[in-house]
Amino acid sequence: MNIGLIGAGHIGSALAVRLVGLGHSVLIANSRGPETLTDVAKKTGATPATAREAARHGEVIVVTIPLKNIPDLAPDLFEGVSADVPIIDTSNYYPMLRDGQIPELQSGSLTESEWVQQHLGRPVVKVFNNIYADHLENMGQPAGTPGRIALPIAGDDAAAKKQVMALVEDLGFDAVDDGTLHQSWRQQPGTPVYCTNFPVDKLREHLASLGAERTEAQHAEFAANHAAQEQEMKNQGIQL
Repeated sequence: MNIGLIGAGHIGSALAVRLVGLGHSVLIANSRGPETLTDVAKKTGATPATAREAARHGEVIVVTIPLKNIPDLAPDLFEGVSADVPIIDTSNYYPMLRDGQIPELQSGSLTESEWVQQHLGRPVVKVFNNIYADHLENMGQPAGTPGRIALPIAGDDAAAKKQVMALVEDLGFDAVDDGTLHQSWRQQPGTPVYCTNFPVDKLREHLASLGAERTEAQHAEFAANHAAQEQEMKNQGIQL
């Protein structure tokens, strides 16, 4: 499969290593140009490219850049890209450490990926946002392995979501349908399923327990949890 990665940070590089290892053809891009990706290419085996080239290479495209940089992507980035090519969004909102205040996300009127979708002007499927990059690269296991990590996938296009779920399984994780993009708040930072590496039964149990519509109390609770997580990361000097 041809896969385009727009973003060469922790998650993008981890995905590149795994996808190349599985035999996929991977182009990887960043905001500074392919000439700056020599080390990434050596580490991952992916081919450096421009964002435009990566967007046109993919049977699947992955956008994995800091949330605050989404509006900086070229407005015609996906021009000419077939509508049936799934676009994966891996982003998380870190207002304290990186992204600043985004009113729609602060209020909870939009989920992170709904906000991304608005800016890209294309439907997206949310996945790979609730697992550490090291775990994504190194903890995939064959189907049927007891305790295999399950990952939630949210999106509005059933065909695109089916294709992305197959890719998740190929990478060594159980794919769990997390509903629509509007319901993707259930896998955002601060929630019980964020970076917890649940197996499939526990992940489904937690997602079901959260309900379909986020309440004001849930939004406040998860925002507070996330703020505490960010503060701990800041105290530890963790860079995103």
